[in-house]
Amino acid sequence: MIVLLIVLCITDGVLSQIRYSVPEEADHGTLVGNIAEDLGLDLTKLASRRFQVVPSSRSPYLEVNLENGVLYVNEKIDREQICKQSASCQLNMEVFLENPLELFRVEIEVMDINDNPPSFPETDITVEISESATPGTRFPLESAFDPDVGSNALRTYDITTNNYFYLDVQTQSDGNKFAELVLEKPLDREQQAAHRYVLTAVDGGQPPRTGTALLVVKVLDSNDNVPVFDQPVYTVSLSENAPAGTLVIQLNATDLDEGLNGEIVYSFSNHISNRVKDLFSIDPRTGRIEVRGEVDFEESSLYQIFVQAKDLGPNAVPAHCKVLVKVTDVNDNAPEITFSTVTESVREKAAPGTVIALLSVTDRDAEENGQIHVEILGDVPFKLKSSFRNYFTIVTDGLLNREQVDSYSVTVVARDKGTPSLATSKSIRVQVSDENDNAPTFTQPIYDVYVTENNVPGAYIHAVTALDSDIGQNALISYSILECDIQGMSVKTYVSINEETGYLYALRSFDYEQLKDFTFMVHAKDAGTPELSSNATVKVIIVDQNDNAPLVLAPLGKNGTAKEPLPRSAEPGYLVTRIVAMDADDGENARLSYSIQRGNENGMFRMDWRTGELRTARRVSAKRDPHQLYDLLIEVRDHGQPPLSSSASVLVMLVDSMAEGRGGGDRGGTAKAKDGTVDLTLILIIALGSVSFIFLLVMIVLAVRCQKDKKLNIYTCLTSDCCLGCSSCCSRQGRARKKKLSKSDIMLVQSAGNVSGAGTAQVPVEESGSFGSHHQNQNYCYQTKHQRAELSYLVDRPRRVNSSAFQEADLVSSKDSGHGDSEQGDSDHDATNRGHSSGADLFSNCTEECKALGHSDRCWMPSFVPSDGRQGPDYRSNLHVPGMDSVPDTEVFEIPEQTADKSFSTFGKETPLSHQHQNHHHLLKNHHHLHQGPLERKELEAILPNSRAPYNPAYLTGKRVC
Repeated sequence: MIVLLIVLCITDGVLSQIRYSVPEEADHGTLVGNIAEDLGLDLTKLASRRFQVVPSSRSPYLEVNLENGVLYVNEKIDREQICKQSASCQLNMEVFLENPLELFRVEIEVMDINDNPPSFPETDITVEISESATPGTRFPLESAFDPDVGSNALRTYDITTNNYFYLDVQTQSDGNKFAELVLEKPLDREQQAAHRYVLTAVDGGQPPRTGTALLVVKVLDSNDNVPVFDQPVYTVSLSENAPAGTLVIQLNATDLDEGLNGEIVYSFSNHISNRVKDLFSIDPRTGRIEVRGEVDFEESSLYQIFVQAKDLGPNAVPAHCKVLVKVTDVNDNAPEITFSTVTESVREKAAPGTVIALLSVTDRDAEENGQIHVEILGDVPFKLKSSFRNYFTIVTDGLLNREQVDSYSVTVVARDKGTPSLATSKSIRVQVSDENDNAPTFTQPIYDVYVTENNVPGAYIHAVTALDSDIGQNALISYSILECDIQGMSVKTYVSINEETGYLYALRSFDYEQLKDFTFMVHAKDAGTPELSSNATVKVIIVDQNDNAPLVLAPLGKNGTAKEPLPRSAEPGYLVTRIVAMDADDGENARLSYSIQRGNENGMFRMDWRTGELRTARRVSAKRDPHQLYDLLIEVRDHGQPPLSSSASVLVMLVDSMAEGRGGGDRGGTAKAKDGTVDLTLILIIALGSVSFIFLLVMIVLAVRCQKDKKLNIYTCLTSDCCLGCSSCCSRQGRARKKKLSKSDIMLVQSAGNVSGAGTAQVPVEESGSFGSHHQNQNYCYQTKHQRAELSYLVDRPRRVNSSAFQEADLVSSKDSGHGDSEQGDSDHDATNRGHSSGADLFSNCTEECKALGHSDRCWMPSFVPSDGRQGPDYRSNLHVPGMDSVPDTEVFEIPEQTADKSFSTFGKETPLSHQHQNHHHLLKNHHHLHQGPLERKELEAILPNSRAPYNPAYLTGKRVC
């Protein structure tokens, strides 16, 4: 019969207990119970949750089917063999499930069956009794032994019915029963010398089983005195583990007889167990009982020793006593720790309270010696929780971080409360399993990568590195470049990256002059679930390489050879020309130095290596052939490594004067410039010509209107007095109107005065192809439109004006017409030319109002010529470059003289400027309207590609001098 008893004791949802009972001697395959069903487990999840038996709890007698949870008998169980005489016989088994961990304790009680009859140690038992024994005398008999327990154990003894003896069955403290033969009637040896009876031992089984022995009672002749013990029962205490030879008790029996009849011999009774004989010994002469074997409290806490004493006389009758030995416990057993199950690893993000291991702690000692305190050593994120009886669970006591600690050694210590205290410790290793909780991290948030230009496409340029503190797949990093545009193209056409190593490669050859740097993002992600990622910025900086030679911008000439005039009278330090060059590189690669490589005869010239100025080092020899040119080779070298250089060829020709040199040079230069312009800027000329035509029409309309207004308003201002006093008249009118002057309010009028009048500057006649007439001593004054209404203008003939003045007036009027900024295109007077103006006052033709205005776009003065009658330089010769004495102008024309008169109404229709210079003039003007500021060197070079004139900031600022 199988008895099922289920006890569910659930602590923290971890441990449950179930109990079964099974009879001993059950056949193989006998069903004990279904653990899964009885515990209410889902049978379909037993395999997935790895249902299994704790290895340390396995028993050869029982087996569990892990697929369905059935517990059955594996081999026949013999209770007497497993548990001996123990009142309770129990087999324990532990099973558990994973995910989550659930542990179940299964207790199987082996039930005893009456399969063993009682048996006596010997089949014949002999008892000797003196015929003088009185009724009531007791004689202990050999006890029978029944290995069964409980109700199936020995219950009683029986003896054959007779007239002399009866049995008194007594129960010992351990529950065993023994019988004493009690004399009921005196014996007479002469009548019957021996008595034979059947002694029967009966157990309590159903049906009861018995064991028998033949009891022979011999009647002896009378012996006057028998030995007597001090007391029938002795009780002593003995510490367990007492060494051999330890005195248990000293027995003492007395006999009043003398001689052999008074000598007593001690011995163990025949019915004591063999185990007692193994543990103890008795001295036959002295009655001293000593320890013989190893006494263990855990084996038995009480021993009964039956001792008999008899003299050496004939027909001796033995005397009996009982010694009760109580074994006292000694703390001789350390606690025992047994791990039932251990989780090999725990997730680093496991919640606090997650079960790591289940263990049991036992101590075989009793009372305080068996009381145990259990703890975990060290500062670890785990703690112990009591689960059931002597079972404990190890659970997490906080969050784990594998990146900080990847495994823990958990040491459990069990210590009893005995004296001295004994302790036991056991350790387990708990691995922390990784989770993808760390994103890749770059070693730098920003990488500065320097790449020299002209690199080889496909070359390695740098490596980015990201680190992931996770492990395995969670730390497997792949790299990529985030899409972006660089100069309108995908960044992936510039660089690539190895997705495994993070190595960066250039996909093209970089040019510093086109791209100086660019930035993109690198993306790193791991292979975990979910995947984590991070970004870093990579800035690629192109390093300049000296791959561009200097480019000579000025002076330019045919086939790279420029011609520059040198007056024979030039003083040492005279500026011949200035070499202007640029280098597309940067830094030291673009820092230039100038030197004369060839043709510097007798050290005639010196070159400023920093500015490129070519100056005379001494005067020109009077003996030098004027037709012999100085052929100079100028080298421009940068400071790169290795340095690159360019050269320019300059032919310096001797001239008697600058005017002669420039005139000749201009004619040739103009022709060359025209040829080049026609070839290269044909479309631009057509466009500018159209604009110029429209501009002429506008000027004609303005001239006609001016002529009508002159007849009515401005005659008085034409007299010398008014012109000389133009300041007062103009200023009075201006103050009367209280109106601010604007560019559209200013116009140029003629002033008729005495040719030789004091204070009037004489303007020599210049030859002009546009006007072609000689007019001297003409003064000019600016006048507002409001003054025209109040002045009369009486002119009976057109006034002849100096052609050079109109050349400048042409530029001024084209800008002061209210359609643009009048400052663009004008230039300052050369200080040297002003110094040679035959003592004439520079401001003699300027009104007081003009002087008050100063450098204003409302005031203008014509250029002057030397008093010796030589043709004065064109206004463009008044350009001034800081550090240069004079600037050669190769764009000035020499115009033949004409006698035909042209009226003032023809002003603006024709211009003495060459076509090329007109184009340049309009380009400069238009550029200023767009940019609203002076031109830079590069802008001038782009607008005047064929100009041989050096870069002149004064020419570009467009300021006027009154």
